[in-house]
Amino acid sequence: MNLHGKSLLELRQLLTDKKISEKELNLYFLKRIKKYNPKLNAFITVLENNHSGIPYGAKDIFCTKGIRTTAAAKVLDNFIPPYESTVTRKLQEAGMAALGKTNMDAWAHGASTETSDYGVTKNPWDNGRYPGGSSGGSAAAISAYLVSAAIGTDTGGSIRHPSAWCGVIGLKPTYGRVSRYGVIAMGSSWDCPGPMTLTVEDNAYLLKQIAGQDKYDATSSGSAVPDYSNEIKKNKKFKIGIAESYFDGIDDQIKNQVYKAIKVLKKLGHSVKPIKLLPPKYSISVYTILQRAEVSSNLSRYDGVRYGNDRSFFGQEAKRRIMLGTYTLSYGYYDAYYKNAQKVRTIIIENFKSVFKDVDLIVGPNTPVTALKIGEFDKYPFYGELMDQLNEPASTAGIPDLSIPVGLDSHNLPIGFKIMGNYFDEANILNLAYQFEKETDFFGVIKKGIERYKD
Repeated sequence: MNLHGKSLLELRQLLTDKKISEKELNLYFLKRIKKYNPKLNAFITVLENNHSGIPYGAKDIFCTKGIRTTAAAKVLDNFIPPYESTVTRKLQEAGMAALGKTNMDAWAHGASTETSDYGVTKNPWDNGRYPGGSSGGSAAAISAYLVSAAIGTDTGGSIRHPSAWCGVIGLKPTYGRVSRYGVIAMGSSWDCPGPMTLTVEDNAYLLKQIAGQDKYDATSSGSAVPDYSNEIKKNKKFKIGIAESYFDGIDDQIKNQVYKAIKVLKKLGHSVKPIKLLPPKYSISVYTILQRAEVSSNLSRYDGVRYGNDRSFFGQEAKRRIMLGTYTLSYGYYDAYYKNAQKVRTIIIENFKSVFKDVDLIVGPNTPVTALKIGEFDKYPFYGELMDQLNEPASTAGIPDLSIPVGLDSHNLPIGFKIMGNYFDEANILNLAYQFEKETDFFGVIKKGIERYKD
């Protein structure tokens, strides 16, 4: 049976119909990982003895009981968690099993996987380019069809950015929609676990499995969780706003492809108009200040986890963020930086709330450029912020944001399109994405990607 390119739900149906066994399915993907992972470096740890459940990839930031969890940092090289994260536990209860732990930027600090202590992940579309980050291993694993789905985390773009650069679908849910329990913390008021998939239906299905309030996470929300799989198939028409300020300075090919996608939305009968959102540059400043402060606090617990005071196990990016965060929180600078950044964060939140009184959803480009060549991130310390500048506003406000592929540039690299929604409005985001998928098949981007890795 030809399994290549089948979606998560298609594979699930094959198992239900007993047309394939769980062992056969897992061995199929393990064989592909063995063949392609040495070149792509999408996985840090592969669970070669796992032959049960529907396989998926888990970003190596989710604690998995009895399975090494490193956050791509040598500090945790031999860390075996004694407990399971809520997200991976829920997926186990849904009949799924992690086939491996995917590569990422160390501690989720970065937008390329360049900072991983286990080596950079290669973009399946062009092995000389980055996959994006920090959930780059998850995106690359799906794009090369080493798994049909994966989970990542998103703090300032870490699901959406690699999804755009690798040509897959990635959702950052509303902050609090999915439990952070068992996720190695990076920026505690920003971190959001979310699904990464080949189809919108798969994304809706996975979100339903992992969403909901959790007694182990006080920041998780008690807001009702819809049946997203049903919600996406409703015939809805939306008032859609175009985030015009997000187009300033982006690559012309991305701009043209995004406007092509907007024409499709108009064709589908949706009302589309320009809106005024604050320029993304304000979110970059807020994110840089507040996220570093939270990193400084979170990583302090690992200082001394190994005998002595040798800090060489922390990479340069981690040290830089700790230094900036500690400075921001220090006496004499707290009021000038941290408190003022919190005030601006509130202004950004109120700006989104105001816009959502007039529109249902907001669309725009996901990244300013397509995938960069390996080595370019290393030259400029703030490249991560520049690459995530269009994603950080939604992160700052805590609203849901989806990346879907809408075409290729002249180098045959995927282009991402964002759909943002109001708080806890993932159902409408996925509904619009589903309509777009049915109308365009994402212009064949996902199919072209996985066909490159057909045995």
